[in-house]
Amino acid sequence: MTQQPEPIRIVIVGGGTAGWMTAATFARFLEVGFEIDLIESDEIGTVGVGEATIPQIRLFNDALGLDEDAFLRATQGTYKLGIEFVDWLRPGHRYMHAFGDVGRDVGLLPFHQYWLRAKALGTAKDLTAYSLNNQAALADRMQRGPARTARVLPDMPSAFHFDAGLYARHLRRYSETRGINRIEGKVARVEQDSGGDVSAVVLENGTTLSADLYIDCTGFRGLLIEQTLKTGYDDWTHWLPANRAIAVPSERSAAFTPYTRSTAKAAGWQWRIPLQHRTGNGLVYSSQHLSDDEATATLLAGLDGEALADPRPIQFTTGKRRKMWNRNVVAIGLSGGFLEPLESTSIHMIQSAIARLMKLLPGRTIAEADRVEFNRQSDFEYERIRDFIILHYHANDRSEPFWKMCREQALPETLSAKLALWRGNGHITREHEELFTEVGWFQVLAGQGVMPAGYHPLADAIPATDLAEFLDTIDQLNAREVAQMPSHADFIARHCAAPAPVTGPVTA
Repeated sequence: MTQQPEPIRIVIVGGGTAGWMTAATFARFLEVGFEIDLIESDEIGTVGVGEATIPQIRLFNDALGLDEDAFLRATQGTYKLGIEFVDWLRPGHRYMHAFGDVGRDVGLLPFHQYWLRAKALGTAKDLTAYSLNNQAALADRMQRGPARTARVLPDMPSAFHFDAGLYARHLRRYSETRGINRIEGKVARVEQDSGGDVSAVVLENGTTLSADLYIDCTGFRGLLIEQTLKTGYDDWTHWLPANRAIAVPSERSAAFTPYTRSTAKAAGWQWRIPLQHRTGNGLVYSSQHLSDDEATATLLAGLDGEALADPRPIQFTTGKRRKMWNRNVVAIGLSGGFLEPLESTSIHMIQSAIARLMKLLPGRTIAEADRVEFNRQSDFEYERIRDFIILHYHANDRSEPFWKMCREQALPETLSAKLALWRGNGHITREHEELFTEVGWFQVLAGQGVMPAGYHPLADAIPATDLAEFLDTIDQLNAREVAQMPSHADFIARHCAAPAPVTGPVTA
């Protein structure tokens, strides 16, 4: 009888969203040949502000086999069709970065080239008219699946708002029923072997756990990746100067919107995320331009309803670890880096790191080439998302010192090159697996008033009257489709209404 080899051991240090998303993935796909422990202490809180997502979260949930309606009930979740940006260009201005298509491509050219020509002719409407998601979001409507009124219309992609703490709890149940061993306790010390690899983590009660691979999900402190391995950190504060946040939940708003709202303030921006049981709120700001007391007052003054808890301060340094995978430790979540939640990328970056690790998962021996490739892909992802976020701050006409500083600062070369390409003749390129698509860049560039000098000459091939008719048809088809959709609140009530939460103190 052939003796089975010893299982490969993996220890996840830290729970929260990052830890339990990682554990759930391992539980689903590493069923044979692995032993997986997760160390978590109920005494250690999590940041827990990542309640807004992008459509890729559906791929993650589907891979786990999660029922969508049950997931939304368990997490007090709602749908998200995009992000509305209020006052970012200037006070009184707003636009939406909606998921999904904007218009329809024609021939060799993307839609935005025809829109640019129509704008030059004076016949183009606001981008809202040409985006099904945008129209549905502003009308507070929601549906799933194919369009009902016209075959040429695309499906309406969506993401979710949910309570991150409840999502972690949902994934914990999923993971533990599939063999993940949760160990309650705090890490007292981390041991290293003679070569510098982590050899064990020792808990306060004396329990010692050794593994072939360690996953650091300990948040900002980076217990393994930084405190132990001294990996180093790339600080991007000079590009993204906001370094504080204040978060607070408030009563559920009657405006049960299927979109996240981001409102620019004098020295930062405020988020609003509607859930079934409450609204998540927070203010991201620069402590150089706003005191903590002023930030708290600004946040509380901008709530839709009564605050349900004391405002919670969060300090951060925007940037990333110099290596997300160092020796036998992989950092996932905030232990690997932080980019403010302006475009709801926090949970996605957990998801993408997990997917990257699964593709490059080592056996008992870790190949240096695998680490190098993991870190290369991670760096690329962080840098390109960083550039997209910087664009929002850079392209503004506001008068406050904070915004003037953001507008005038030097940009990363990668962002400068992208802006130069757009400002010439409206060209947008997407490299490799860059997260944000050409359509996403188009919406933010146009939404924040960055317009090119020209457009692609092939856009002139369509007669002006035909172009106007083409644009009007898209607008009319979108409006007709939206008109037959139920309201977002009715859709939630029909498919995935959560039971009323137990009353008591709220933890953010």
